[in-house]
Amino acid sequence: MNFNLSQIPYRIPQPRKSGITMVMDKGLSIDEAKSFLSVARPHVDVIKLGFGTSFVTPNLREKIEVYRSHDLPVYFGGTLFEAFLIRNQFEDYIAMCKDFGITYMEVSDGSITIPHAEKCGYIEKLTKHGIVLSEVGSKDAEHIIPPYKWIELMRAELNAGATYVIAEAREAGNVGIYRGSGEVREGLVQEILTQIPEEKILWEAPQKAQQLYFIELIGCNVNLGNIAPNEVIPLETMRIGLRGDTFHLFLDKEKTK
Repeated sequence: MNFNLSQIPYRIPQPRKSGITMVMDKGLSIDEAKSFLSVARPHVDVIKLGFGTSFVTPNLREKIEVYRSHDLPVYFGGTLFEAFLIRNQFEDYIAMCKDFGITYMEVSDGSITIPHAEKCGYIEKLTKHGIVLSEVGSKDAEHIIPPYKWIELMRAELNAGATYVIAEAREAGNVGIYRGSGEVREGLVQEILTQIPEEKILWEAPQKAQQLYFIELIGCNVNLGNIAPNEVIPLETMRIGLRGDTFHLFLDKEKTK
């Protein structure tokens, strides 16, 4: 940090397994990626190349190398996994990840229906090739999954070998654990946390109010994902009480009298 300031909450240092910030890159240029990292690298833990953008991104290898040169893991969005799967190209997906040196892989079923035992089978197979993040929840706003089912799915996917389970929200933050308005389904979230370890859940939280909710609920070391590149620094200040929304959250009231 640039100067001394007391009463700043403890942030787990990098490389960290909890308190991670996953950034969604939806099409940054190579120069933009470099510029972004020049400012935000200390506060970024993993990069997701959103949905199917990697298929059409020019100079993809060079871009991945930019992130890799900063010791940042990169993975392709779950929608790309589903695109391979629905075309019966699962083995091609594995080969493609190996070809690009990708060791983080997302397994999701937000756009297609996969029998859950089959999904867990894909997770198990991919753990032989790297770190697996499995996404729970549908991108269809009409498909409401009850809390007990979220817990059941998350537990099974962790048992299959996923390192993290991702709570679906889409890039806009308006499905899955959120209502169409972006409001958190608080009862759902709190019930999930009674059964699934918080450090194993990556909450997709693209909106500021959603980020604030999870910081207030779990603390500054909550795992948050789908963060826009230009929101990384603002999020980090919110995590440590240096933004109006959380200004008083971590202060010792006795010491500030």
